[in-house]
Formats: sequence, C-alpha cells, structure tokens
Amino acid sequence: MTSVLIVDDQALLRASFRLLVDSEPDLTVVGEAGTGSEAVSLASSLAPDVVLMDIRMPEMDGIEATRLMNGPRVLVLTTFNLDEYVFGALRAGASGFLLKDTPPGELLAAIRVVASGESLLSPPVTRRLISEFVRQPASMVVSGLERLTEREKEVLLLVARGLSNSEIMAELHVSTGTVKTHIGNLLSKLHARDRAQLVIAAYESGLVG
Repeated sequence: MTSVLIVDDQALLRASFRLLVDSEPDLTVVGEAGTGSEAVSLASSLAPDVVLMDIRMPEMDGIEATRLMNGPRVLVLTTFNLDEYVFGALRAGASGFLLKDTPPGELLAAIRVVASGESLLSPPVTRRLISEFVRQPASMVVSGLERLTEREKEVLLLVARGLSNSEIMAELHVSTGTVKTHIGNLLSKLHARDRAQLVIAAYESGLVG
C-alpha cells in the first residue's frame, strides 16, 4: 500500500484528488495540507511515501516545502507549465512534475512510478530542464563524480539526455540488468535519490553542457 499526502491550497481539488487516489486498492491518502508549512509538518509526522505537491500556496510555496522535506518522494502538480517551476521544483528534490490537467489514469500511474523509486520526467519537461541548465555556467562540485568509471559516465550522459533504460540498453548494446546496475552505481556514488537528481548532477557539475 502506497501512502499519499495531498498538498493544495484549494479544498475542492484536495477532495477530488483524495477520491481519485482512495479509489485505488494499492493507494491510500493519509493526510491533506493547504499550505506549504502545514505540508512540511504533516510529512514529518505522517511519513507518507508520496506527496502530491502544489506549487503556488500561501505561507510557503511548494518548492520551498519540497526542499524542507526529508524522506517522501514528491510529485509536483501545477497549472503553470513554466520553466522556472520545473527547474525550481526538481532542484528542490522533486521526483516528478505533472500539470493538473493530466488525465486521472496518468496521475495514478505517476504516483506509482514515483513511489517505486523512479523519476517522472516527460520528454518536454526534460527538454526544458536541459535548456535551463545549458544557459547556466557549471557552479557546483558534485561529490562522487571522480569515482565514476568511464562506462558510468557514459550512462550518466545518456540519462542526462533523457533516455530511458531501454533506450540506453539499445544505445550501448548491453542488457537491461547491466543498465540497471550502472544506474544503481550512479545513484549510490553521486548520493542521488533518483534519475532527476542524476540529470541535475550531470549538468551542474559541467559534465554535460
């Protein structure tokens, strides 16, 4: 059972999301929050697996609330399809980004994807994220980069381009298990939670530009 915390400043939307999530046998809503600060508090006390996070809220926005959370995986939902929100949310530690007009079935699938440990970056979101990083100079020293093998760096470059495991497998002519092993090594060595953070590490370190 995957536990979900719903965060949105509109009570009607929270109720709609609750009905949708609770209709699934493997998902359950454990709480609701109407502000960012309330979300941080509830995430600490309820320890949900996934947080559905709104961006624009009173007291504290969703990006800052995401940054302050330690543990749950955050799936950002917003009506604003703008680069600054995608960039800010993912840098804060979000594992996925969806618009609120996403079909119900896709939203439920997204919760499961994020809960399983994967990141959720659609190709358009990945392209916007990459474009934002390309416009900025590398400004961070990423811990663990020096420990990567040449093959792991190659895989990291492909992840940063937005390729899926199956696409990386085809590109490098290796098995699915080999790709998963490399991804696991990258996550461990770079202290990254998911693929979204691997993309960020690749660009902020200057490995990709």
